[in-house]
Amino acid sequence: MKLTSQQLFYKLVNEYKIIGEKGQINFSLKDLTIAVETKDTVGNLIQEWLKAWMIQNKIEFGNAPHSQDFPDFLLDIDNPTTGLLEVKSFDYNKSANFDVANFMAYRRSVLAYPYRLNSDYLIFGYRMTGNSLEIADVWLKKVWEITGASEDWPLKCQVKQGEVVNIRPVKWYNSERTTYKAFNSALDFINAFDATQRQWARTSRDAETSTWLTRVKRGYKTATGSGLD
Repeated sequence: MKLTSQQLFYKLVNEYKIIGEKGQINFSLKDLTIAVETKDTVGNLIQEWLKAWMIQNKIEFGNAPHSQDFPDFLLDIDNPTTGLLEVKSFDYNKSANFDVANFMAYRRSVLAYPYRLNSDYLIFGYRMTGNSLEIADVWLKKVWEITGASEDWPLKCQVKQGEVVNIRPVKWYNSERTTYKAFNSALDFINAFDATQRQWARTSRDAETSTWLTRVKRGYKTATGSGLD
């Protein structure tokens, strides 16, 4: 069964009713089973659970050629330019702090594959007590719907010692309690990305930076038939 990201989201949330459901995280080795209370593995486990759920429900999907490649799932195995689905998760009792993407890797990727801007992000917000996990909420968003500016940068990023590392989300799910709102369009996002690379000392004088935005816009129109302007 082939589903779009929106259809998969509807099936998971409205039909399967995943929100509010609870589970436990345990690990067994030989005759010893332990309760896993660390949150370090939750994101990977949720992704593996989703994969098993899709197999159980006979939903067609493919994976990126390598485990660290983008995206996590290809929902249209006949057309690699559509049906790109990334899975993210975060502790709902805290602010979302997952990595949307590595900044430099995204810069290269969206230049080579501009249709990546249309990817969907399936995001799980969870609560965890001991080894008990509850799905608090689930969202399906585009990259510009979960990212925004920060006090210091046009695009909110994780920055270490002046070096831009990863793109980070804003609090899209509670805009009334955040100063910096999510962007309104793919164009807003890509303009903010470009402004960030022009502000960052490492890339501000880079030859690729000078033409990057124009090339992304041109490539996006070629790949999708639609302009970003």
